[in-house]
Amino acid sequence: MTNHTPSPLSAPPSGALRGVFSPPGDKSVSHRAVMFAAMASGRSDLTGLLEGEDVLATLKAVQAMGAETERTGDGAWRVTGAPPWRGPAQDIDLGNSGTSARLLAGAIAGMGVQARLTGDDSLRARPMERVAAPLRLMGAALETTDGRLPMTIRGARLRGVDYETPVASAQIKSAVLLAGLGAEGVTRVTEPAPSRDHTERMLPAFGGEVRVSGLTAEVTGGQRLSPANYAAPADPSSAAFALAAALITPGSRVTARGVLLNPRRAGLFEAWKRMGADLTIEVTKNDGEPVGDLIAVCSDLAPIHVREEEIPAMIDEIPILAVTAAFAEGESRFEGLAELRVKESDRLTAVSDLLRAAGVETETGEDWLTVAGRGTGGVTGGGAAAARGDHRIAMSTLILGLASRKGMAIDDASMIATSYPAFQADLAALGAALETP
Repeated sequence: MTNHTPSPLSAPPSGALRGVFSPPGDKSVSHRAVMFAAMASGRSDLTGLLEGEDVLATLKAVQAMGAETERTGDGAWRVTGAPPWRGPAQDIDLGNSGTSARLLAGAIAGMGVQARLTGDDSLRARPMERVAAPLRLMGAALETTDGRLPMTIRGARLRGVDYETPVASAQIKSAVLLAGLGAEGVTRVTEPAPSRDHTERMLPAFGGEVRVSGLTAEVTGGQRLSPANYAAPADPSSAAFALAAALITPGSRVTARGVLLNPRRAGLFEAWKRMGADLTIEVTKNDGEPVGDLIAVCSDLAPIHVREEEIPAMIDEIPILAVTAAFAEGESRFEGLAELRVKESDRLTAVSDLLRAAGVETETGEDWLTVAGRGTGGVTGGGAAAARGDHRIAMSTLILGLASRKGMAIDDASMIATSYPAFQADLAALGAALETP
């Protein structure tokens, strides 16, 4: 992370959480809506956007490449696209947003312009060759810095490719598909397992044509996107924190409104149900993406065994799922977690450390984790954990603290604004007050 003054925060034991809340806009959807609007010719009105630091970085990036952006209300932005983009003379600083870096690399390559992408210390430590390699196969000229940012993309004539991704990754897939929009011929991307499909679902709303068959998605080059009015649903990854708190805090009942229920993002909710959670899911609309409400009631949870093929549908939620597993009766096991080691932090190590700081026994391997659950009310807490510059680790630690006997603390909460600026306020409205030491 960039240098800043740490902002420690603690979560004392909480009473019952009660109420209804509206989580912030979905981060993955918000990034794509901004990018697709900027790639289109004309004005798009976007609502429900997450206004966290990551999405604001995407807004600044497309502005640097020629799009006009205007905030028109709470979560509402007007984006006027002006393709083809121009190559900015200055570096584009994407802060800590890996989605921005990887998807924009594909879009910039497809536009045939030159740009140099960089970010903060954390983002510059994350792997970028997984995106650069397929874009080079298409003819793009990309230079990384030892496989990481800064990354320079130079305009070139692209050709379509058939590409098989080494891992199930929506970011790799989306980067190649966005480059394919500006390439000659057909671009196909095949994954080893299903990953998030927001790009495939959203492109038609902006006039793009994408074909999906099993694990393969393809686009034909030469497409031009059209402006659209688009409403982003609430983020299930953000909704998960207060819902988890309700499941593990006695007497709690919490409702999250308007949440994205895309099947490839619902792995956490299905896992909770397998654990015996009292979780009600009500679909209220389905317009491109299914959206609905979730009601979580405190439950006695059973341990769970999560296998590798299930991980892509809950990859960002593993930390909070591990926290809920700490309150189950017995040992839970999670497999196929190698991708967690290259997130904003080494999340596999980080989540193990935070659980141990709370008195919960864990074991880890190269790509697996076991959690010795202690049952409802059985987690001692009382420790402090390092957030490691990772918003999901910070929020997971605080949720654990609310349901523990002695509470928990983190050394820095500032990065929570990356994805959930109203996290503390939403918890307070439900009855859980976090404290600044």
